[in-house]
Amino acid sequence: MKDKYTIEERYRHIVDWFVRHKGHQTTELEYSSVYELLVSVILSAQCTDKRVNTITPKLFERYPDVRSMADAEYGDVFELIRSVSYPNSKTRYLVDSAKMIMERFGGRIPEDVDELQTLPGVGRKTANVVASVAFGQPRMPVDTHIFRVARRLGISDGNTPRKVEDDLTSHIPSKYIADAHHWLLLHGRYVCKARTPLCSECGIAEWCRYFDKKNNKIAE
Repeated sequence: MKDKYTIEERYRHIVDWFVRHKGHQTTELEYSSVYELLVSVILSAQCTDKRVNTITPKLFERYPDVRSMADAEYGDVFELIRSVSYPNSKTRYLVDSAKMIMERFGGRIPEDVDELQTLPGVGRKTANVVASVAFGQPRMPVDTHIFRVARRLGISDGNTPRKVEDDLTSHIPSKYIADAHHWLLLHGRYVCKARTPLCSECGIAEWCRYFDKKNNKIAE
């Protein structure tokens, strides 16, 4: 027995559900400037947003802008972020990125995804988050939650984050892509969990391929 929905039908139903039930959503990271967002996203790699939000107030009080971070001593920054994952590497990323922003971009954080990726510690996912959240670009950062959710739902069979990103951006209307990033991420964080997905609490289970398979509605 084949899937009861085509991939186009899954996208249509799923996007429609999120539009009606979730509307506009944004990052759970707490920030008040593009600089603070960039710092928070760098810190959030393999670390929870909750943990990041507990340490950034003191960090931003000490280093409120790019210039102050560029002039910071590594050891001083390390002491303020030592409770996050990989604090040694992230200390270097924060200070060195700030130095590059001052030297190469005149103190302004670039909007271009390719330019953002030239900054230490900024990969494609981080660059897409900044471009989407701070600059309103239709970007789809793919983290472990989105990668898992997209494949479970059956809206992507991509084996890499970039392939999943391309699938999502090619099927989701541009005007919804920024919100869709948060829809899928938060859905994966709180409902479609890695080990114990809460299918009984999921509003989009009807259109989910994983749910269909789990209930023997389609052949494996």
